[in-house]
Amino acid sequence: MEELFKRIGIVPKDISLYKTAFSHSSYANEHKLKNDYERLEFLGDAVLDLVVADYLYRHYRESEGEMTKVRASYVCENANYEYANSLGLQKYIKVGHGEESDTGNYKKAIVADIFEALIGAIYIDLGYATARRVILDTVVSYIENPNVTFFSDYKSALQEYVQTEQKSLIYNIVKEEGPAHDKTFTCEVALDDIVYGVGIGSSKKEAEQEAAKVALQKIAR
Repeated sequence: MEELFKRIGIVPKDISLYKTAFSHSSYANEHKLKNDYERLEFLGDAVLDLVVADYLYRHYRESEGEMTKVRASYVCENANYEYANSLGLQKYIKVGHGEESDTGNYKKAIVADIFEALIGAIYIDLGYATARRVILDTVVSYIENPNVTFFSDYKSALQEYVQTEQKSLIYNIVKEEGPAHDKTFTCEVALDDIVYGVGIGSSKKEAEQEAAKVALQKIAR
């Protein structure tokens, strides 16, 4: 991990935190480790959310609603996946045999989670100021690039269409697969009881967004 530490400009005090940050629950279970990355991911998510919100508040003059949309675009699974890849985090991830990939690539959700876990480790080990600097060094170039966006709120767009057309709108999670730590959800979205889209995601929200995206594409045809 020395290469990574040099790249992001940190000198760790507690290396065990970073080892934990890269350990998936499947790996921790196989190797009888006390911790996996999930608690650090939880913390890192909150730190990332705060830093991006603070940056938007200081540098933009949009309304609360607009800033919320922009923040959602740069604090989401797709964005975190891109940040993780830009830092080369995949090479440090440790997973159990059941999660190993023949191609050397891991599920997007795992890679995205690892970025947040790394931020959580930096926050605990070196404090908020260092975590903030690493986040800004990684994220700001994406925010400032008008051609980059990672997320669109398809559910809101579909809701606006439904209200205009006076149709009913229902999301149904029709399938839930996988272990508790790594589930996959399938969602159907129906307009006036007719299924317009099916989405699959690593969370119910992601599956709903994917279903809404498919429905909007169908409506636009």
